[in-house]
Amino acid sequence: MSKSYDAIIIGAGQAGPPLAGRLTAAGMAVAIVERHLFGGTCVNTGCTPTKTLVASAEVAHQARRAAEFGVRLRGEVSVDMPSVKKRKDSVVAASRDGLEEWLRGMEHCTVFNGHARFVSPREVRIGDTVIGASRIFINVGGRAAVPPLSGIDTVPYLTNTSILELESVPRHLLVVGGSYIGLEFAQMYRRFGSEVTVIEKGPRLIWREDTDVSAAIESIFADEGIQVRTAAECMSFEKDGEQIIARVECTAGAPEIAGSHILLAVGRRPNTDDLGLDRAGVATDTHGYITVDEHLQTSAPGIWALGDCNGRGAFTHTAYNDFEIVAANLLDGGNRKVSDRIPCYALYIDPPLGRVGLTEAQARQSGRRIRIGNRPMTRVARAVEKGESKGFMKVVVDSNNDEILGAAILGVGGDEAVHSLIDTMSAKAPFTRLRDTVHIHPTVAELIPTVLGELQPQEPA
Repeated sequence: MSKSYDAIIIGAGQAGPPLAGRLTAAGMAVAIVERHLFGGTCVNTGCTPTKTLVASAEVAHQARRAAEFGVRLRGEVSVDMPSVKKRKDSVVAASRDGLEEWLRGMEHCTVFNGHARFVSPREVRIGDTVIGASRIFINVGGRAAVPPLSGIDTVPYLTNTSILELESVPRHLLVVGGSYIGLEFAQMYRRFGSEVTVIEKGPRLIWREDTDVSAAIESIFADEGIQVRTAAECMSFEKDGEQIIARVECTAGAPEIAGSHILLAVGRRPNTDDLGLDRAGVATDTHGYITVDEHLQTSAPGIWALGDCNGRGAFTHTAYNDFEIVAANLLDGGNRKVSDRIPCYALYIDPPLGRVGLTEAQARQSGRRIRIGNRPMTRVARAVEKGESKGFMKVVVDSNNDEILGAAILGVGGDEAVHSLIDTMSAKAPFTRLRDTVHIHPTVAELIPTVLGELQPQEPA
């Protein structure tokens, strides 16, 4: 063994670097190992690049709508994709380089570039170097899953990573997968100028959401000229000259769709298959996710798993919260648990979807007596003034104890406005506390108390 440390962190994603900061500040000697790009999925192939591209796509979309606002533009709106990519790359590089610089300049922190593999429950090998520690934290993230679809190995395809390198706008992008990642890229590239078709195996888009949310998003896509093919139970692909043919079995529509590019957006898989976890005694589930308890400890004492690789969350904010849980428990005498956090996330189409807690369907299935408040965005002054009145807001409340069970805000600012509901739920306050709070006019969030004042009882499921 070349050197021992107090802690080893494998992976410099969203949980690893801040954990290194806390541990070194506590006087520990820390080794952090990164085999590829600092910042993990979020910085390199997730939130940072995609939301930068979404911003460019939104500018193009708003420019085309300029006449609706009394603004005249000369000439046709066009997208310079190399410049769009250059802007995206610069934003990503600034974030990634800043993180790496911070880690390399951190006192008591040693940075290793390379692929870490376990040698034993307390030792890790990076190339020819073996290092050891009494505490090891795994933060290796995940990558796009490529399912064994018929013929997919015979055609060129894109994933959420490789599509970020495009410097031209696809003539016709076929998006396989009608969930969160697929929908963001579908709208983005439609606004860049592509013809876009979304192919979804299930009966509707984002099946985890309520049916009214799925229907509203499909309507938003239809208004922008995005084709949606659901119930595509049997898919196959083949190359036909310069075209890629997708054969689908759907309830309606042509059995074949010809496209120029295919994006596979059908889920993720953890980067755990080449870490030597068996040599450390770290158990995984059937999908490769590392099994952890409520404190994020693995089956091997002294080893924790944080972020996407533990299957307890697939978001940057849950990965960061993993860091907070581990740091609080190790350094602050805390007893924080994964189950303490309230599920919340957003879908970054335009308008965005902000979500927290249970869906209406989940609340009904739980057997609770519930009340629901609804308001279309056409009755939200800020949305109307901005010319963005698509969508709605919905809040689900427990009739017995006045607890807010969940909410969906699909509309302009929905990803921000939903936080007032998240905060109220986290405070374990009754809905009446938020209902009776004065919000600023004109905002989207000001209508949340109004919705809570108009709750309607629902019939039991």
